[in-house]
Amino acid sequence: MKVNFFATLRDIAGGKTVEFDLEHGISARELLDAICDRFPLMKKELLKENGEMHGHVHFFINGRDVQFTEEKFATPITQEDTVNVFPAVGGG
Repeated sequence: MKVNFFATLRDIAGGKTVEFDLEHGISARELLDAICDRFPLMKKELLKENGEMHGHVHFFINGRDVQFTEEKFATPITQEDTVNVFPAVGGG
């Protein structure tokens, strides 16, 4: 499963696109947790202390921001999906 990172997240991930060896049909939350496990420095960039995603961070699956979908972070992700993660300019 490929995840594209943008802006300052690329520096932490070591590049634009990172491959994750995860099961087909995992949830967006499971992928988010895998990202934070693999890149511990990214956790503070993506998540608040309570584990919720910062409002200025966007997690897109096939062009749709997960935070505004019906299933939110329970949304299933397949190997064919395009996942993009980026902080909004001026967020903090």
